[in-house]
Order: sequence, then C-alpha cells, then structure tokens
Amino acid sequence: MLRRIQELDERFAGASRTSEQTSLIRALAVVLAHSGDSWFWLVGLGLLWWRGPEEWKQLALVMIIGIVITAVVVMVIKFTVRRSRPQGEWGQIYRSTDPHSFPSGHAARSTMLAVIGVGLGPLWLGLALLIWAPLVGLARIILGVHYPSDILAGMLLGLIIGVLVVLFV
Repeated sequence: MLRRIQELDERFAGASRTSEQTSLIRALAVVLAHSGDSWFWLVGLGLLWWRGPEEWKQLALVMIIGIVITAVVVMVIKFTVRRSRPQGEWGQIYRSTDPHSFPSGHAARSTMLAVIGVGLGPLWLGLALLIWAPLVGLARIILGVHYPSDILAGMLLGLIIGVLVVLFV
C-alpha cells in the first residue's frame, strides 16, 4: 500500500512540477511557497502583537502559539518518518536545512492559520486564509519540494492543530 502511494506521489509530483525555466506560474508558485515560511509569519505576527491595534494582539499571539506547536509536531513526525524530498533544483535552503518532506510544515502551518483565522478572526481574514492555504501546498508540489501526500498529511495535521488551538484558547 505504501509503495502504491509513493508511486502515485511520484507520478503526480512529476506531472505537476514546472520546469526550472522562469515562467509566470513558476514565479507565482515561488511567492506562494515562501508566503508560508514560518519566519515570515513569526516576524509579521510579532510586529502585529507588539505595535498593532489592541483588537489584533490576541489573535496574533494565538497564531504565534499555533505556529510553535505546529513546528514542534511537524519536526517530531519528520524525524520519525524521515522521508526524503523529491529530487529537484529549487528550494536548496529547504533541502539543506530540512531534508525530510513528510509532512509538509508549510501545508500544516498555512492550514492551521486558516482554521484559526476562521475560528477567531474576522470573516474576511478567515476566507482569505482558506483560499491561500491550499495554494501554498500546491506551490510546494509545483516547485518540487513536496509530494502530494506530504501536503495532504500537512493539511490534515494543520486542521487538527488549528481546531485544538481554537477550542482551547
């Protein structure tokens, strides 16, 4: 069964990957893939918590806590499963600092943020994050740093963590 999933993953990932040449889709995928980086969110949410309006500070803090929890859970799973990333040229920073692909931390983080946005934020934020989250995961497949099952597992993990954070805040 796992071998069949791996074969499907490799086939779908290969068909979805863009060439290494510059294109509009590839450029958009790069922006979307990086928009899910944890440092980006931690800096932005930290600034929002520190200098933002009072009504946004609690949401920023909850999202920061969610990011930290998600990172710990993802890393424990990654270093337990130890699945190598797909072969490719893009994303050398990810390949060298985090060589394991399962589950996708970006998919988990973006989905967790979307769930928190829906549960605790204004409607417009929740809807925007719900649209953005799957695009981050798709971009990671297009750029060749994750298999589809990495993304699906990350999204499921992000959904679970997001619901738990919303319930226990």
